Amino acid sequence: MRLTDSSVVIRPRTSWEAMDLGVLMAGEHRALLMSSWALVSLPVFTLLTALLWQYPSYAIFVFWWLKPAFERLPLYILSKALFGETPSLKQAVRQWPRLLKGQLLASLTWRRLSLSRSLVLPVSQLEGLEGQARQQRLGVLQQRNAGAARWLTIIGVHLEIGLWFGCMALFYLFIPEQVELDWDWQRLALATGPQGLWLEHLSNAFYALILVFWEPIYVACGFSLYLNRRTVLEAWDLELVFRRLRQRLSSVAPLLLIAVGLALVQLSSSAMADEIPDSKSLSTQAASQSIKALLEKPPFKNPETVTRYRFGEEKPATGRKAQGDGKLPGWLQHLLDNLNSNTFKHVAQGLEILLWALVIGGLALVVWRYREWLRTFVSRRRRPHPKAAKPAPAQLFGLDVGVETLPDDIASAAEQLWPNQPREALGLLYRGLLSRLLHEFNLPLKSADTEGQVLERIHPLQHPQLLAFSHELTRHWQNLAYGHRLPPDAAQQKLCSDWRALFSGGASQ
Repeated sequence: MRLTDSSVVIRPRTSWEAMDLGVLMAGEHRALLMSSWALVSLPVFTLLTALLWQYPSYAIFVFWWLKPAFERLPLYILSKALFGETPSLKQAVRQWPRLLKGQLLASLTWRRLSLSRSLVLPVSQLEGLEGQARQQRLGVLQQRNAGAARWLTIIGVHLEIGLWFGCMALFYLFIPEQVELDWDWQRLALATGPQGLWLEHLSNAFYALILVFWEPIYVACGFSLYLNRRTVLEAWDLELVFRRLRQRLSSVAPLLLIAVGLALVQLSSSAMADEIPDSKSLSTQAASQSIKALLEKPPFKNPETVTRYRFGEEKPATGRKAQGDGKLPGWLQHLLDNLNSNTFKHVAQGLEILLWALVIGGLALVVWRYREWLRTFVSRRRRPHPKAAKPAPAQLFGLDVGVETLPDDIASAAEQLWPNQPREALGLLYRGLLSRLLHEFNLPLKSADTEGQVLERIHPLQHPQLLAFSHELTRHWQNLAYGHRLPPDAAQQKLCSDWRALFSGGASQ
């Protein structure tokens, strides 16, 4: 494959631009593509029509199913024409039987309904890959262009149907008016005998002619998508640039070598002439100045400008002259002169520490003074005030859970109610449990809590015996309250025994 002989410009394109290139390629070789397709497909269509004359629907279905076998010939022509080796019609038709040998069964069976058929066909036919190597290759090629290939197939199906109906309408328009008046179209369309077969076969013939026009374009668009993907993956455009650059350099290489040689000769002669010892004429003074100039520049010397505040002139003034010339009194001038001394620096640092301590202390005092007000805006969790604690609810799930509403010995009272009033007995145990959780364990139960939420609030108590009893009692209570299922006798006795073991004989307080 010689990229320099390509008949199209090799460069990365978008998927839709690549399909436009496929349409142009099909248009450039339309005569060869259409004639070759007609020579291999129309005889097959004629043979199927003759064999299945009584079954025109089967004939057109088999012909449509064999499309992947016919598509191999246009792909062969386009692959040859891309690099300037366009075959003749006779050469192309002779190659068609040989093209059918590779993976034809797979193309006509499980791969037949693939929407990416146009993009997949070059991998099988041109690269000859099979098995795992083919799957890996397709996984790379279909990363970007698979969607465009599927859309190409979907658009092609609609285009074939549209052209098919258009050909039938055109045929109807060309019927002479006198003949049309003698025909009963409804009778012809609904006829199931020999009278209607010719109309169906005529429709099939229109479809076969449509494929002569459309299928080469479809194959060319898929082939251009394949070429575009390989151009992106293998950088064909960069390879072409380097090849052309090498060709240009190979033609001018002798001239460049001669020019470089002459330039080197000239430079060597001038260098030899400059090597005459002129350094002796350099004076000692000039050399010294040059060295000093170098030492005054970085990295040997890095001048730095420092700016600071000062009071008056820093030059020391003594005697009466200093007192008479100064505009300030002597003691004040002396004080200002000593502001930059080490003693004053220590005093200033001490004052700074004292001021910062006063500021921090003042802020701490303000925060402590208004801590309640700040907690309203800063604290995520508002602590309940002891005086504002909500009273325990008197009822939960419609059950009275007050201590005064329960008997002293809840287990014994429940045992007395089991034979005749089992619902009241189980309700008494459940009310007693809720009352103990509220008043003895101080659980924050609410009137809107469900049975499941009550069990969740028991978990943090870290009381396994209480948790197990609560689960069992709640399960029996829900079965009776919502399912009207009484607990068995053994469970009744066990609930009362567990109550006594857990709450010390059922004392209310």
